[in-house]
Amino acid sequence: VQLVESGGGLVQPGGSLRLSCAPSERTFSTYTMGWFRQAPGKEREFVAGISGNGDHTRYADSVKGRFAISRDNTKHTLYLEMNSLKAEDTAVYYCAQSLHAFVGLALDEYHVWGQGTQVTVSP
Repeated sequence: VQLVESGGGLVQPGGSLRLSCAPSERTFSTYTMGWFRQAPGKEREFVAGISGNGDHTRYADSVKGRFAISRDNTKHTLYLEMNSLKAEDTAVYYCAQSLHAFVGLALDEYHVWGQGTQVTVSP
């Protein structure tokens, strides 16, 4: 399985971006998916996750109310809508696929990772 993220870029504080992730397998809809991010000098951290059918989502406290994770299983695509972006949201964002039905927060619960896409929030 390969995961390919897109949609990153440079945006001003308060702006918005939408990230996409397209797995290569057609069994996409059976897997829980997540978004993580890693800022320079920091550990990779959980941002948001969504169950296979989209019924359950989880968010990191730092992005609640600003970010929204969603998926379109007919298009085999995962999304992360990011609004009211802050400088501290600057990081490389990764999508990841889990073998579990629950939406976990830990890195080791996700077994396939994309290459990442850079998001930079700066004036």
